[in-house]
Amino acid sequence: MLPFRRAEEMSVSAALLDGCAEGKAGLLFVEGAVGCGKSEFLETVAAQAEDRGALVLRAGGAAAERGRRLGILRRLAADAPPGSLPLPASPDDAEDPLALRDFAVAVRELSATAPVVLCVDDLHHVDEPSTRHLLHLARETRRAPLLLVLTASPHEHDSDPLLRTELLRLPHFVRLRLGRLTPDAVRAALPGRTGAEAALLHEASGGNPLLLRALLQDPEGRPGDAYGRAVLTCLHRCGPAGPRLGAAIAVLDGPATPAHLARLGATDESTAVRALAALEDAGLLAPDGPHGRRRHHGLRHPAARAAVLDGLDPAERSALHTEAALLARASGAPDTEVAGQLLAARDTHPEWALPVLRSAADQHVAEGDPDRAVALLRLAHEACPDATSRAEVDIRLGVVLGRTDPAAAEHRLAAPLAAAGAGQLAPQALAPLARALAAQGRIDESAGVLERLAADGARADGARAGGARAAGIPGGDPLDGLSAFPRWATGRRSAPAESGTGPAVRAAGTTVHPAALWALPVEAEEGAAARSAELFLRGATLAEGTVEPLAQALRILLYLDGAARALPWCEEFTDQAARRGAPGWLAVFAGLTAEARLRLGDLPGAADTAGEALRSAPARGTSVLLSALAGTRARALTAMGRLEEAAAALPRPAPAGHTGGVHALAHLRARGHHALATSRFHAALGDFLDIGRHAKRWGLDRPRVLPWRTDAAEALLRLGEAHQAERFLADQLTTRDAADPWVRGTSLRLRASLREPRERQAMLAKAVDDLQRSGDTYELARAMADFGQALREAGEPARAAMVNRKAWHLAKTCGAEALRERILPGHTGDDTGEGARADAPDAGLVATLSESERRVALLAVHGHTNREIAKRLYITVSTVEQHLTRVYRKLNIPGRQALPVDLDPAAAGVPV
Repeated sequence: MLPFRRAEEMSVSAALLDGCAEGKAGLLFVEGAVGCGKSEFLETVAAQAEDRGALVLRAGGAAAERGRRLGILRRLAADAPPGSLPLPASPDDAEDPLALRDFAVAVRELSATAPVVLCVDDLHHVDEPSTRHLLHLARETRRAPLLLVLTASPHEHDSDPLLRTELLRLPHFVRLRLGRLTPDAVRAALPGRTGAEAALLHEASGGNPLLLRALLQDPEGRPGDAYGRAVLTCLHRCGPAGPRLGAAIAVLDGPATPAHLARLGATDESTAVRALAALEDAGLLAPDGPHGRRRHHGLRHPAARAAVLDGLDPAERSALHTEAALLARASGAPDTEVAGQLLAARDTHPEWALPVLRSAADQHVAEGDPDRAVALLRLAHEACPDATSRAEVDIRLGVVLGRTDPAAAEHRLAAPLAAAGAGQLAPQALAPLARALAAQGRIDESAGVLERLAADGARADGARAGGARAAGIPGGDPLDGLSAFPRWATGRRSAPAESGTGPAVRAAGTTVHPAALWALPVEAEEGAAARSAELFLRGATLAEGTVEPLAQALRILLYLDGAARALPWCEEFTDQAARRGAPGWLAVFAGLTAEARLRLGDLPGAADTAGEALRSAPARGTSVLLSALAGTRARALTAMGRLEEAAAALPRPAPAGHTGGVHALAHLRARGHHALATSRFHAALGDFLDIGRHAKRWGLDRPRVLPWRTDAAEALLRLGEAHQAERFLADQLTTRDAADPWVRGTSLRLRASLREPRERQAMLAKAVDDLQRSGDTYELARAMADFGQALREAGEPARAAMVNRKAWHLAKTCGAEALRERILPGHTGDDTGEGARADAPDAGLVATLSESERRVALLAVHGHTNREIAKRLYITVSTVEQHLTRVYRKLNIPGRQALPVDLDPAAAGVPV
């Protein structure tokens, strides 16, 4: 056992022992809280007395033997030489003055041969007859070489209420108070520990020597089993009310008044106050709740609370938590506190439990603690009295789980969806269910619920308002509001093009369409929508109510204003989701980030972003959101030529029964691209046509987002169906997105393969120009590769070599290994063969080019003739030739073939 020496106190005992050796009587009364070293100090004094040749007699009180009369006297007599200390003939004679005198005389006679030291521990547990003998002994032996050392707790009642007062009146009375160790004392007692380690040990133990010893027995000094046992020991030694008060404090785990604790601990307030003082003096209570304050703040360390709770019988523990919930509610405590006690008790019996649990869950969501909210909602589900209330809780669970577990969020809506299909849900549950399904992109299922709502005639103003309140949506439309979702972000509010098959519901004079949350604005509003979206992003913060509006704003910016503009915003909200520890939200924004990188031709970046988000998401279950994210990754890997990895990424399929969702289309497109790359052209065509059917039916047919026509045309070209491919491409070039450079460039690249060589070359040149403006490096590399092939076939090998060199370098930048190999088979970029130069111009020389020279050089690199460059830049052919001559001279290169392929279009002033 590690001794904690107390120099000042030991000097007092040494002086008394010296006086005893000189024939002087002494009376030392030692007080201290539980665990503060009274018994150790007493034993130290006894050992020192024995070393000095004194006769030491030891005895100690015990709560269990407090009613046994003369118990301490018998122990002292047993420790003395046989027959030297007489005892009363019977307990009834214990208070006979003769018996008291005989005992004192016998002790005095013992001291005639050697000093006598009587050590009595825990005086508060000593029976009353024994205390009378000890008091009489102290009075009658003032001039004998006798030292009486007594220890007691300051918080316990003695069997004789006058004992301590009577002792205090004796002239040779000396009192010592053993307190808890100070931080400096702990550091001094533990020289092998660093200052930080000693501070942590002091904080966990409160300076209580018993708790400190226990901590030193636990691994690495961290509170464990030994610490927990020591805490329980201290509680039991703090009196009969100690364990009950300790359990009450552990159950409440927060500020509480003595009256509150007394009621929960099944005791009276005065007893509770005394027990709390004992616990505080022992260092068991948190430091912000010292004795004397009206409120106490829980046990000092979480491990102490865990030890107390684990030591309770499960039924007793549950009953205490239930009682604590009742007390908290009666005292007007917050719903979070009341619900926390109900959760600990697993009690849903109170009729007010359901609304309290739901309210507390919402507060925890607002405070950023979704796991706690989910636990409360799961308990609330058990408290639901009917199918409608259970559905409401399930829907709320689905929304909250969306932050951490997309698969669980989606599957949580299965039960209310089935109940809605069976006609078992009231209108106030149907509206929020439709809204939650639409937010998850499950268009068909959301539409089915809305149709049920309309068929039941439940869209009257009152029912609609009730449904909106249940969903937390302002207004009456279950798809409106969306946590103050900006109007520009809701897309068109009209039914799909194919009447009779679209999931639209007419209600209150408005055609409501679940796909409206995913649609891009109509053409006339696109510019304003993109500006409003970016303005919204500048002022928005990621939270539960803003996830969907933010995602839609990013989609609008991505597809209407370009991936380069949207990518920084996508990355910002991806980072916010990661910092908040929200893998579900991370999947949403990482998916958009990956899509933006893919649209810019950053294939490795897209694959890595999607892969990291998938690794962060819970592995259990299947999810349409995660399958879409996996699809984005698979598309990037397919474009990179890593087909086996792409195939491994695809097994996250859309779960059965969830095919009517927006996210499923991303999975279909990825699967189709992989099938196309592995020569399974019929399978690819089937997936692309499925995308088209869904997109048309939902009113989401926007080539900027899902260019299924070009995908299908590419499959048809591989199948030799040129006429059908032409039809799809012509159709895409008549859509409202046809003017978009990315849509037009990808369409023209494929359409060129259906034209005669001369027309093909001109069409590919236009495709290259469009894709250069779009910013998609990968699609630009594909178009330039086709352009180079067309130039070679047209008998222009020099231009073809230059274009191929640029295409090869673009493909290298994208990480598209398969495309690089197709452009220049076997080329590594290190040789000086066709399409390569070992002595590329220095970047410093490139910087000397004027803006006009950069423009001309860049267009030349892209394979344009001097005449085409002149026409494009509105200058003469002679001016083009002069610019090129100066470029060759400044870069110290022989001609057009040696132009650097990595000229920056933005730096050259060419629109992208």
